[in-house]
Amino acid sequence: MTIEEMREKKKEFGYSYEQIADLAGLPVGTVQKVLGGITKSPRYATVQALQKVFEGKSGRKPMPQGTVWTAFPLKDPQADRVSETSASGYGYDYDKKTHVDDMVSEALSEYAVTKRQGEYTLEDYLALPEDRRFELIDGVIYDMASSTLIHQAVCGRLLRYFDNYIIENHGSCMAFTSPVDVQLDCDDRTIVEPDVLIVCDPSKLHRERVYGAPDLVVEVLSPSTSKKDRSLKLTKYRRAGVREYWIVDPDQKRVFVYEFEKGDSYVIYSFEDSVPVGIYDGKCKVDFAQIYEEIRILYDR
Repeated sequence: MTIEEMREKKKEFGYSYEQIADLAGLPVGTVQKVLGGITKSPRYATVQALQKVFEGKSGRKPMPQGTVWTAFPLKDPQADRVSETSASGYGYDYDKKTHVDDMVSEALSEYAVTKRQGEYTLEDYLALPEDRRFELIDGVIYDMASSTLIHQAVCGRLLRYFDNYIIENHGSCMAFTSPVDVQLDCDDRTIVEPDVLIVCDPSKLHRERVYGAPDLVVEVLSPSTSKKDRSLKLTKYRRAGVREYWIVDPDQKRVFVYEFEKGDSYVIYSFEDSVPVGIYDGKCKVDFAQIYEEIRILYDR
């Protein structure tokens, strides 16, 4: 079976890269690079492992189509900074009743009436008006509302911290802020626009977009994106191979940090803390107390 045939089987079966990696016993990044065409000459053992998945020889059943993994808090942390594990405070539940259609924006009907949500592709996404922001997740298009000044101020200062650290340490990673298209699963059904991101693999950087999972993603919550950022996108980022995910809540003045490489645990920081960046082993820290002082005037308006 050729790589191209495997890509077609992936579309036919509706597999995610995480599903394929799990069934094949391979790292998610390896699967993304092979099926995404980035790795031109994959190892024979890798190809064999992938072929067994698409030929149905693995003996394991994939997750049903039309369902998503949903992340849910098992209790509400009270402290400004706590660490929870999946056993004591956070977990993932396979919920067949939770479908991304629950969060579809009504505004989409202005532009696309020929397809149902869940059937849209990259081609449809690229045909949407450029003066408005959209995301495509698993074939569903989301209309994104304009961000607030607080949202923009936080994003700009995070980019400054990341850029300064990279430049001062002669790093090879690159930091970006929205709008930047990220073809997260290396397929034609998902394009996201994280608020802030860091990419350390230069092969993922293309002229039009990022192709594959960034190393660090930051989403700054707003009323229109909060549910999607806390559940759907958290799950998508984890499954796609994002190493670290931050959810910044300006209203509650908290930062939720997920280091997926260390498991399902997370840490909550307040806007009085300096938050260490896990992908840099904590050597880079973002002083949220300083950020808050710089933008405090916006909270009073």
